[in-house]
Amino acid sequence: MRKTTGAIGLGAALAVSAVLGIGTSGAAHAAPAKPQSLYPPSALVLTVGWGADAATTEVQRAVTLSCRPTPTGTHPAPTQACAELRSVGGMFGQLRTGAESGRVCTKEWHPITVTAEGIWDGRRVSYEHTFANNCFKSAAPTLVFEF
Repeated sequence: MRKTTGAIGLGAALAVSAVLGIGTSGAAHAAPAKPQSLYPPSALVLTVGWGADAATTEVQRAVTLSCRPTPTGTHPAPTQACAELRSVGGMFGQLRTGAESGRVCTKEWHPITVTAEGIWDGRRVSYEHTFANNCFKSAAPTLVFEF
């Protein structure tokens, strides 16, 4: 009888401490998860490397670019790059990657590949484009891959 009364008393004490949050558990004091932003995520990793495709290219340079809520990252011109991406709705394939008129580039084949991986306005993005050589890459009228 004495053991039963002690067990009931211990159970009641544990129940009261759980209700009052007095126990050793940290779960009672955890703050509820809150969204960090009202904007959909936008975070990209942009790379440039010598090679004919992303699978065999050795990355030479890489930068980060985040456009929401404000343009940030290691990209040298995040505000302009984000503005270009917004103008095409984040569709990298619609960026003007052709050479400017009047720019003369040699026809040598020394491929350079640019990539973009990450999230744009909440959707996953994976983009790859290969230029014939660095002259054609530099002639493209876009700042997104100028780093």
